[in-house]
Amino acid sequence: MPSVTGAVAIDSGTVLVLIALIAIPFAAFSFSRAEEAYRSIGKGALAIDDDLPLPRYMRRPDQPVDPAIQAAEIRQMLEAKASRLRRRGETPIDVEAEATRLLAPTHESHTAEDRQDAELRTEVRQLVITRNERRLRKGMEPLDVELETDRQLADFIGSP
Repeated sequence: MPSVTGAVAIDSGTVLVLIALIAIPFAAFSFSRAEEAYRSIGKGALAIDDDLPLPRYMRRPDQPVDPAIQAAEIRQMLEAKASRLRRRGETPIDVEAEATRLLAPTHESHTAEDRQDAELRTEVRQLVITRNERRLRKGMEPLDVELETDRQLADFIGSP
């Protein structure tokens, strides 16, 4: 009885080439459809497509804070702190003196935006001074440092 493998004389290299030739169209078709599937990852009814709004504590208040409400809240927190200190057997703080100190107006700018503005102004001023040094070396008239700083800041941010 003749064997089936004997009738078909195919070596292993030919088999590998035939399998590859059959698999290439299927792979190309799957690859062309994969882009759509790849783009849909993370999408759907439960996905978050947009950026979330900033948390409340990171946003600036929409309205100015009423000083009376602010003072009442500060006193309330200070009274709670004094009460905790009393319960622990420690010396409580003077609520009125501490509230007066915290509510006193400060003349320094403590906000990050004010510090950044001051740093930006200083940096622009240094650039103007450097430009004046180059102008002097070229024999040109120097610019007024403050006026040029104000002009450049107005160009960058709209108004000084």
